[in-house]
Amino acid sequence: MTGAREPLRIGNASGFYGDRFEAVREMLTGGPLDVLTGDYLAELTMLILGRDRLKDPRLGYAKTFLRQLEEGLGLAVERGVRIVTNAGGLNPAGLADAIRELSVRVGVPVRVAHVEGDDLVGRGWGEGVLTANAYLGGAGIAECLRGGADVVVTGRVTDAALVSGPAAAHFGWAADDYDRLAGAVIAGHVLECGTQATGGNYAFFGELGDVRRPGFPLAEIHRDGSAVITKHPGTGGAVTAGTVTAQLLYETGGARYVGPDVTARLDTVRLTEVGSDRVRIDGVRGEAPPATAKVGLTRMGGWRNEVVFVLTGLDIEAKAALVRGQLEDALGRATSRPREVRWSLVRTDHADAGVQEEASALLRLVVRDPDPEAVGRALSGAAVELALASYPGFHVTAPPGKGAPYGVFEAAYVPVGDVRQVAVLPDGGRVEIAPAPVAAGAPAVVEGELPVPLPAGPTRRAPLGVVAGARSGDKGGSANVGVWVRTDQAWRWLAHELTVARFRQLLPETGELEVRREVLPNLRALNFTVDGLLGEGVASQARFDPQAKALGEWLRSRHVEIPEGLL
Repeated sequence: MTGAREPLRIGNASGFYGDRFEAVREMLTGGPLDVLTGDYLAELTMLILGRDRLKDPRLGYAKTFLRQLEEGLGLAVERGVRIVTNAGGLNPAGLADAIRELSVRVGVPVRVAHVEGDDLVGRGWGEGVLTANAYLGGAGIAECLRGGADVVVTGRVTDAALVSGPAAAHFGWAADDYDRLAGAVIAGHVLECGTQATGGNYAFFGELGDVRRPGFPLAEIHRDGSAVITKHPGTGGAVTAGTVTAQLLYETGGARYVGPDVTARLDTVRLTEVGSDRVRIDGVRGEAPPATAKVGLTRMGGWRNEVVFVLTGLDIEAKAALVRGQLEDALGRATSRPREVRWSLVRTDHADAGVQEEASALLRLVVRDPDPEAVGRALSGAAVELALASYPGFHVTAPPGKGAPYGVFEAAYVPVGDVRQVAVLPDGGRVEIAPAPVAAGAPAVVEGELPVPLPAGPTRRAPLGVVAGARSGDKGGSANVGVWVRTDQAWRWLAHELTVARFRQLLPETGELEVRREVLPNLRALNFTVDGLLGEGVASQARFDPQAKALGEWLRSRHVEIPEGLL
């Protein structure tokens, strides 16, 4: 597409299913855009949509998006903005049809296309699989836009594909323009979680000014693949090197950010603040994608129930031991003891507290079993019967119920040739997308030299977060924690201080798990991946913080010896 206008302005209006409803209107009216994207899918969302589809085969897409379009469609057409979204979920064709019906109803003619081919549920994954979806790249989106679509709907694509697809179409990039594609993928990764790039969930939020209602981000993408991350004028929050770094580290697995179109090298990313709320991303190198495609599988894992006992005042440990012994005895006498029984005591209590809540600790019991009866009446009856027969001050946060089903997520991999991505154009034409050229085998990442350590000197014990930021999240059953600092001096200390052994020491919960560390010197950052921390994924709710969202903040709160010169 020689002569395509530069830069291409791509905005984001959704980071998850349930994000700010008004964001579509805010982004369309807040300033100039060429493309507006919306990310509605996550591992848990696929399970939710799968259950919707079981109830009604016509569903399986993000219904919220349709309501946003009732006003947004006219605004987009009036301003010449194309819309690209993965809100199609498990039924992109169904959502495309619903948008056409909406278009007629609101009197705004639009050309709608969709991408399909990600649904692999019938491929013999074994018993109980509810959804099976390959992560597609941006090539199908690009084909739809080249075919004249005003609105492009997809199912399961990589989050970054919502940006790299439009960029490839606009600039006419070839499938092997790896550096350019990688730059767009990195920009897409920054945009994909919405306001996390503009001050949301940011470690140093107190330094950003008004973050009560952060604006959604946008990227100005250039022909060479470089981009500037910014936001509409007058919106809340901020775009800084720190907010962009935090999002770059979110839910990543190391130096290679692997995708179906390109493998982007995070260790080559350069960030430069080029103005107020403007951060330039350049220098990104790309490699061929792998020969396998990732497939996200969800299935129903069984049934779970929980009871949270409130323990107040004195003798917390003894009270916990009493009620635990009583419940264990009752469950042992039940017809069917739950297959999994987990207890955790959370010491939220304070001595001599002036508020009752501050004098209380929480004892949490979680049970799981394939049989709903084993976690239902057997547990709730036993817990309720203790109301007048257990520790002093007995009460629970909520009456125990019947139990609820829980889901399991796992990743599988298939040869890229087994996935047949198809762009369904506005005129109904179907274009099969050829797989991208793949790498025969990527060489190992050569870790750059660590900086020279700081000279020995006086230290002071303080929270790690005084000098370091962190962002954490989930990838199936694994968690990642990205840790970064903002000065070269702090980097000289962090790179040597926060080893895997030190990480395990600070977060004892990771002690028996596999932990990997990757060094990203351009970002002054370390990325840690903890395998197995989240059990069978977020839907299984195996942990108090099932998506590891606050794992990084726990790490920042731990006290270490920090050189006084950094404090």
